[in-house]
Amino acid sequence: MLPSPVSLVVAGGGPAGFLAAITAAEADPRCSVLLLEATPEPLHKVLISGGGRCNVTHACWEARSLAGHYPRGGRALLGPFSRFAPSETVAWFAARGLELVQEPDGRMFPRANRSSAVVDCLRRTAAAAGVTLHTGAALHSAQALPEGGFRLRLRGGGELCSERLVLATGSHPSGHRLARSLGHALVQPVPSLFTLRVPGALLAGLAGVTLDPVELELQPEGLSSRYGQRGPLLITHWGVSGPAVLRLTAFAARDLRESGYRATLRIDWSGGRREPELQACFAQLRQEQARRQLASARPWPELSRRLWGALLQEQGVDPQRRWADLGKQQQQALIRSLRDTRLPVVGKGPFGEEFVTAGGVPLAEVNTATMESRLTPGLYLVGELLDVDGITGGFNFQHCWTSGWLAGRAIAA
Repeated sequence: MLPSPVSLVVAGGGPAGFLAAITAAEADPRCSVLLLEATPEPLHKVLISGGGRCNVTHACWEARSLAGHYPRGGRALLGPFSRFAPSETVAWFAARGLELVQEPDGRMFPRANRSSAVVDCLRRTAAAAGVTLHTGAALHSAQALPEGGFRLRLRGGGELCSERLVLATGSHPSGHRLARSLGHALVQPVPSLFTLRVPGALLAGLAGVTLDPVELELQPEGLSSRYGQRGPLLITHWGVSGPAVLRLTAFAARDLRESGYRATLRIDWSGGRREPELQACFAQLRQEQARRQLASARPWPELSRRLWGALLQEQGVDPQRRWADLGKQQQQALIRSLRDTRLPVVGKGPFGEEFVTAGGVPLAEVNTATMESRLTPGLYLVGELLDVDGITGGFNFQHCWTSGWLAGRAIAA
């Protein structure tokens, strides 16, 4: 049996939903808060994220810089991030007994180095604030009442009334359906942050090779748009992955969908070295490593031995040839391969590997200072339900913390 009426119902027990519920309950103890989670396990996405470590946020302290890590929604987030950004997230968790530590690349994890510590902190804080959590309780329909408030029906039966409603259902279709039923439009969701399927002989047998940094440029088939990224790359059994590829697909998500996930990928294995720099490098090797075979003396130590061997084979250069015997034409061909390898993209990586969805309720329909709907008073929309998505590194969680906190504060006020 669920209590009715209540001050606030939050539909969705993910990071944004928990922050909204906790913030409202802490800010106004008189506010009765009911948190509904459709599955038996709330915060499941938090629990499995970051390989079980949970990348809570990113050490990006300035709002404008932070907003630049969101392929969609970044500009509209400048205001929200000026009020609740990573520094506020760190302080929020610290005040509730969870310390976050920064890694060299800026990602921030719980000191305990396990995602269960984040889940425990959120559940413990929600209980202490008086939030009532119901699992296995999915919101089926919501009707805005003429006099204000909402009549809510649960899947499988059950009805209650609430003064205010927060939709924090993530990218699940049920949340999109509820938002539409309450007057909102929907930007068609598409996958974001995914790996690329790249066939061909060059990458065959190179699975597991990592390089950092490489420079990437992607041009979706039939379109003039080009996208570039620089960073670590991982060669897989089906193509390419790694942070640089995930960031690339995040920004190119909609154009890739339009092109049927077919594109040309240009890879600069040298990480941006200019041609004169590589020519000087080769000249030095011919002089100092003249008697050594090409296969045993790579142009620079960080270049993967396996990749270097594959590039030699692709250009028809005998790996047993000595550096002193490398001809000019072969040298130019190898330099071109190192700086400008072009490979066809024929699709995404394995099904279900997408990390984030791009799409959802347009931000123009939401007051981003409060996360309240501009169309339905008393309705708040937070987290991945909105047409906002970030790259890897804790940015998607940060938007959840920010939007949840803003909604909770506005509701309590």
